[in-house]
Amino acid sequence: MAVCQIDYFSRALERTVMCHMVLPNDVMDYYREENPHFNRPMKTLVLLHGYFGSSTEWLYKSDIVELSSRYNVCVILPSGENSFYTEGTASGRQYQTYISELLNYARDTFHLSKRKEDTFIGGFSMGGFGALLTGLTDPGTYEKVFLFSAALITDEVATFDEHDHQMANGDYYRLVFGELSEVKASKHHPLHLLKQPQTNNAHIPSLFVACGTEDWLINHTRRFIDELKDSHVSVTYYEEAGGHDFRFWNKMIEPAIQWCLEE
Repeated sequence: MAVCQIDYFSRALERTVMCHMVLPNDVMDYYREENPHFNRPMKTLVLLHGYFGSSTEWLYKSDIVELSSRYNVCVILPSGENSFYTEGTASGRQYQTYISELLNYARDTFHLSKRKEDTFIGGFSMGGFGALLTGLTDPGTYEKVFLFSAALITDEVATFDEHDHQMANGDYYRLVFGELSEVKASKHHPLHLLKQPQTNNAHIPSLFVACGTEDWLINHTRRFIDELKDSHVSVTYYEEAGGHDFRFWNKMIEPAIQWCLEE
């Protein structure tokens, strides 16, 4: 199992950035012979971290390295900082473009499949929001999207009160989401994206959504699922005991990968 740290110049972010990759391209022959997942080309999963996190979060806190070799999936781990993976207007804050750029860089460098059917994206919390936003913004790239405890906070952001005790201040939310009064009708609101003609006419990736019943985002998730009922999006939803932590996300990651690989 190869785990790589890559420092490369991102044109989208206008600086050298660090990412990690997990590549199951050095697995022993006897293991390949016993594993049916090595009878097909390697798949690719872009896996996003949450707020306060980095590209090492999944490496240190989950079994993603072992799962990569078990299921013959290359895992790309970007460093999204605290960006919510949005496409900002300020120079060096085009995080949607960065994810696409990094995926293409990895495909070209490591000869990964460029087929939509072989490419997935997922994440937790802020990364769950980013995975959903990326999947809807670029539906021609990802076959399936999974989101755990997704930070679906755009409705609250739209009515942000500077006096509320929030995780971040108004300047941060404006930097990430733009003019707050316009968020609900912007490219940063997943449900708004779903209503756009270019999205409706595309093949929207299937969604795997999971959230713990003790998670502070559970009502956000339930509301999102309810709002999807009249859409044309295929959704698999899991809700069970758990909080906003890796104890819950580690229970979900293998089922999510298995779901991604289902034909």
